[in-house]
Amino acid sequence: MKYLKAIISLSKPNIILSVGITGFTGMVIAANGAPDFKSTLFALIALMFSAAGSAMVNNLIERENDELMKRLEGRVKALKLVGVKRLSCIAAFLITVALSISFFLINYLNFILIILAIFSYTVYYTLFLKKSSPFGTVLGGIPGALPVIIGYSAIHPQLFIGYVDVLVLFVFMMLWQPPHFWALAQYLSEDYRKGGFPVMPVVYGQEYTNYLISIYSLTLLPVSLYFWIVGLASNFYALIAIILGIYFLYQVFISFKNKKFYKNVFISSIFYMLFINIFLSLDIIFF
Repeated sequence: MKYLKAIISLSKPNIILSVGITGFTGMVIAANGAPDFKSTLFALIALMFSAAGSAMVNNLIERENDELMKRLEGRVKALKLVGVKRLSCIAAFLITVALSISFFLINYLNFILIILAIFSYTVYYTLFLKKSSPFGTVLGGIPGALPVIIGYSAIHPQLFIGYVDVLVLFVFMMLWQPPHFWALAQYLSEDYRKGGFPVMPVVYGQEYTNYLISIYSLTLLPVSLYFWIVGLASNFYALIAIILGIYFLYQVFISFKNKKFYKNVFISSIFYMLFINIFLSLDIIFF
């Protein structure tokens, strides 16, 4: 049981859940309603397996840095329990299954996009961006935002005007990623310093990081309202988006007065992103 729990923890289940929800939202936008069950099932399995495998690869690459960070003690213990070779095999299996499902059961565009997501997270972000620049988080948001387009492509493999709507959601996810991560980096700046990661507060300090967090956070509300403005979502969604956006901004600005509140910003940012996706999907399907 401990072995299974260790494997699950190394797959980063919270990220898998987020990938599944955002990918499903992309499918809903493509179908302009509830997507068919078969396409949804195949797409979610491919997305979530690729996310789990990529997370494991990330853990393998960063294992030496993780040992220096108190926050990741549980992850380090889990990796030692499972072992590097076993985790490598499990990651390879999950990624292979994901790509096989995508190639043989979904479509070629979906297959290419999943490869892009895996590569951008494990190589582009983990190996290079994260360890080289405090601004790596900005472009590092690409793999986190791609699931919405991957989900969309599972329903509509052709590029056409409808992609504008899902591209806006992609932009929302890209804008959401920096304040989400920087809030955590503010809260655990010493931990990241010990781990050798040049995160924004370590390199440029708390004040400049707060400035960037506020700029990015202020863009989220107007972008989230795009779907209401173009008529894709109803007034109900707009009301929810406004409430969520204002509450998140409130959490952001009170955190500037007390460092301990950065943890609240990090947590509330997760719920903000997930609820925007969930309510947008529900609104398109039922209203």
